Amino acid sequence: MSKPKLSKRIGLIQPSLTIGISAKAKELRSQGVSVTNFAAGEPDFDTPDNIKYAAIKSIVKGNTKYTPAGGTNELKDAVVEKEKRKNGLKYKRENVCISVGAKHALFNIASVMLDEGDEIIIPSPYWVTYEAIASYVGAKPVIVKTEEKNGFVPKIEELEKAITEKTKMIIINNPSNPTGATYSEDELKEIAKLAEKHDIWIISDEIYEDIVFDGYKPVSIATLSDYARERTLVVNGVSKTYSMTGWRIGYTCGDRDVIAAMSKLQSQSTTNPTSIAQDAAIEALLGPQDSVERMRVAFEQRRTYIVKALNEIEGITCHNPKGAFYVFPNISAFFGRKINGEEIKNSMDFATKLLETEHVALVPGIAFGADEFVRISFATSMKEIEEGIERLKQFVSKLS
Repeated sequence: MSKPKLSKRIGLIQPSLTIGISAKAKELRSQGVSVTNFAAGEPDFDTPDNIKYAAIKSIVKGNTKYTPAGGTNELKDAVVEKEKRKNGLKYKRENVCISVGAKHALFNIASVMLDEGDEIIIPSPYWVTYEAIASYVGAKPVIVKTEEKNGFVPKIEELEKAITEKTKMIIINNPSNPTGATYSEDELKEIAKLAEKHDIWIISDEIYEDIVFDGYKPVSIATLSDYARERTLVVNGVSKTYSMTGWRIGYTCGDRDVIAAMSKLQSQSTTNPTSIAQDAAIEALLGPQDSVERMRVAFEQRRTYIVKALNEIEGITCHNPKGAFYVFPNISAFFGRKINGEEIKNSMDFATKLLETEHVALVPGIAFGADEFVRISFATSMKEIEEGIERLKQFVSKLS
């Protein structure tokens, strides 16, 4: 029997390297191997009890049926309240779509906004899914490279140079995965002015907005001008802030026609996000926020330690991020070196050999469009971070 003939569209995307490497690390652990996992893109904390109890209450009350495709009114109201409280943004229910995670929200935006041949500007290093989603719907990802010395924030002249008559939108991730890069208000204002000048849409991925350090306070680009308010699609969710990755609740706020189109698409794909998870998300957004600060403080302590430790390893340089729970060290000094007679030519080789020899899992920078780097998640215990750093030192010392 012949193999199935798959669509050309699915051939345009590759499996997520981050998910694949995390799965490999878990597989090794299941075999009894002691693995330090720096690949995970999720907090290691448990979901706060008040949120879990809200889900239990939802089940007991019988809230286990279909909801409207774009989410319940109660959760939309909670999102409206949260965005007003946190960012000063004023939305109505018609401006909110609840999705099955922020990734799903981004997929829906691309599906309803981008046509074949449209271009979307993506600063690099970028989250792996941005490019994949754009390619899947037939759009062209236009990659604008950033530099470590500039904090991985794109220069405005480089962004403008990338704009053509086919440019439909630009995506901003603040704070950023994988670099932890953060944008100043002035930098965001420049981007908003550039978008208005060329009449392009903005996607503002704000999923890490509560995981920030050194007193940094993120500003939503949607607040910075009337144009930005009308043409920005704000994407967020509960996964990172409340350690609810498995609950799969994300949301989009923006133009009501775009939101209506997204809801229509969901009605023919996933239907609604899980009813119970929506009730839990209401508690997350409107309930006590003390757990958020406890997690943020822990992340900041880990960030401070790991950046210092990495920069003390000869051959590695590491930018000090002000947000998210990742560091993005430059390991290109080791290209051309060998271990067990095999040459390390790129970030994939570095990550593969590190996992095989020292059992440390991290993500090669090529997955994010930056082959000179690797991504290390510090969403794990300090004990595991210390162990992982020691193993990384051992690995580097063996290179010849």
